[in-house]
Amino acid sequence: MISVDEHLDWVLAQVEPVATVTLPVRRAQSLVTTTDVHSSVDLPRFDNSSMDGYAVRRADLEGASSENPVVLPVAGDVAAGDQERHALAPGQVWRIMTGAPMPEGADAVVKVEDTDGHPHEPQLRVHPDEGAHIRRAGEDVKAGDLVLPAGSRIGPGEIAALLSSGVSEIEVVGPVRVAILSTGDELVPAGEPVGPGQIIDSNGPMLEALVREAGAYVVHVGHLPDDEGAIKKQLHRLLDHADLVITTGGVSKGEFDLVKKVLSGQGSMEFVEVAMQPGKPQGFGVLGRRDVPVFTLPGNPVSTLVSFEVFVRPALQRRAGRSEGGRLATGFATEGWRSSPERQTYTRVRIDRDPTGKYAVSPAGGAGSHLVGPLAVADALAVSDPKAAEVTAGSEVDLLLLRPRSEIDARLHAEDDDHDEEG
Repeated sequence: MISVDEHLDWVLAQVEPVATVTLPVRRAQSLVTTTDVHSSVDLPRFDNSSMDGYAVRRADLEGASSENPVVLPVAGDVAAGDQERHALAPGQVWRIMTGAPMPEGADAVVKVEDTDGHPHEPQLRVHPDEGAHIRRAGEDVKAGDLVLPAGSRIGPGEIAALLSSGVSEIEVVGPVRVAILSTGDELVPAGEPVGPGQIIDSNGPMLEALVREAGAYVVHVGHLPDDEGAIKKQLHRLLDHADLVITTGGVSKGEFDLVKKVLSGQGSMEFVEVAMQPGKPQGFGVLGRRDVPVFTLPGNPVSTLVSFEVFVRPALQRRAGRSEGGRLATGFATEGWRSSPERQTYTRVRIDRDPTGKYAVSPAGGAGSHLVGPLAVADALAVSDPKAAEVTAGSEVDLLLLRPRSEIDARLHAEDDDHDEEG
């Protein structure tokens, strides 16, 4: 057997980002930039008011105060979006709205709160500082400034910054398209009648959800019977359309483990035993003319989930040009549980808080890799040292989070509030 780290290193060494594409900025959310992106304009593009008020010449307001207001006539109104050119003559003011361009000759804005708000002859009760309440052109971003460096993930804020900077198209690592295949004659798609000896295919939908959660795109979810010809035909067809393929089942040592039989010797495909529990039988390689990564995962649902989190998710991030963080944590075991000697063991756990506010974890359901029920309540996988035969109560354990940390913390906070109310 090889270690988890050895297998993960071997996988990631063969995974490259998908091809670069140029997309409209609005369609690039969650994708990663491949080049530095610079602004083509100044931001703001022109001097404008940051307040509703009056554009003024400071010299006209010498000595103005609440006790000694200065009254000046309004030359007109300047609204946001006004494209006319306005000039401010001495002894006048322009009534101006937030975001409206500054009239020529104005060197400050008196906000409406410092006046009586009169539309024609306002009382101006302050002598403003130079440039008061004016947003200067280019004070945010200047033309040519770096907006996003290469390797940046594009989110809502980045989209706003790019479009405001005059960038309408952007070069990014393309979206990662994933195909998922569950194998086995015993599987029945959800919603169809289940006969004797058959089970619902939960792996396909679970992987579909995991892939979407990881920020990739699912282009196919299907089922294959225990038939070499059908498996070969479907897999090779998908290699022309998908950027990553995941199969479940058919990778162990049984007579009907046909995925292994079909793919052995293809491309860089290798089938190995990894020192982990669950998920020992693993297969991986890059296949086809496009060097598509193909993961063949064990068929038990828990083994599938653990394998995805440990091997597939990091590969998806590499394929998308992203680096992922925030999924690791630590907690203290509230009770002991057995670990598998000589294997890195992944135990589904529920997270609570101890009296100090730190994570406290306990097993969620039984240890069998076929037990699906506990998946609904597990918050994390507790990772046990391969040299340990058990996890002792009170010991610190590493956690691989199955839910966003914010979601876990929100639940714990709500539970704390409920306990406080009950108390």
